[in-house]
Amino acid sequence: MRYAHEVPRSLPPTLALEAFESAAFHGSITAAARELHRTQSAISRQIQALERHLGTPLFRRERQRIHLLPAGHHYLQHLRFAFDRLEAAALELRSLLRGGGVLQLAILPTYGTVWLMPRFPGFAAAHPEVQVHFTTRLYPFDFASEDLDAAIHYGDPHWPGCRLDPLMDEEVLLVCSPAYRDRTALREVADLRRATLLQLSTRPQAFTEWLVARGLPQIDGRRGPRFEHHTMVLQAALAGLGVALLPRFVVAAELAQGTVVEPFAGSAHRTGKGYWLCYPESRAELPALQAFRHWLLGAHGQTVPAP
Repeated sequence: MRYAHEVPRSLPPTLALEAFESAAFHGSITAAARELHRTQSAISRQIQALERHLGTPLFRRERQRIHLLPAGHHYLQHLRFAFDRLEAAALELRSLLRGGGVLQLAILPTYGTVWLMPRFPGFAAAHPEVQVHFTTRLYPFDFASEDLDAAIHYGDPHWPGCRLDPLMDEEVLLVCSPAYRDRTALREVADLRRATLLQLSTRPQAFTEWLVARGLPQIDGRRGPRFEHHTMVLQAALAGLGVALLPRFVVAAELAQGTVVEPFAGSAHRTGKGYWLCYPESRAELPALQAFRHWLLGAHGQTVPAP
């Protein structure tokens, strides 16, 4: 809504913006005219009008070619972002009119790769009217400053200003390759003194907490090489580089195949953390989010409460 006291926007004509973006992409007035079905002189006039509007040249002209100046590079980045947002808004509106929509979802890399993607075709088949756009986030963020509708959150059920639906508790297992178990002669928990511990950099206390829970705080659980993602830790364990402490859902397939084993019986440990679907109050009624929430909670075997 525009109020009477507001200053009208000073925006250049859309034709000039299209001409500039096309010419910048092709590096040629002729190619831009061909793409936009206009004359070369029309493209040139529209770009010149845009330069007058902005008060600065955008191109350096050299014979039959044009090259973006620094001001042109800067303006092009903002223009393409604006075009992308307009295109996304139109797509979302068309989807909403069909009863669907677009869901901007932040996911954790391992959860997304190992758990969500293999099951996602079920959601896509059930809700073809909904498009989900995925992006990766490792840590909590401010929804107010991010163009995101929901996120998969790991940790405690706390995210200011947001609702959280429980997906699953975290249970970790101690695993290694059969060859590493035999080579290192891992027969009881105390044998971990001579094992290489494959650490996850974002959870530096994981082995220490596991050892304390088993009454062995004297074993140093902080030693060993560090890796950024669960999948990297798993690959290191598969390669026989050491012992890993991984969530059950991450190693379920490898355990079933026998490519990794639990060197000791009863290595399972509940960390007290969990995985959650998190979304701000303002997004709770989005049709796309409601459809995804209902499917995701059901896929995790959770009761689906009213949003």
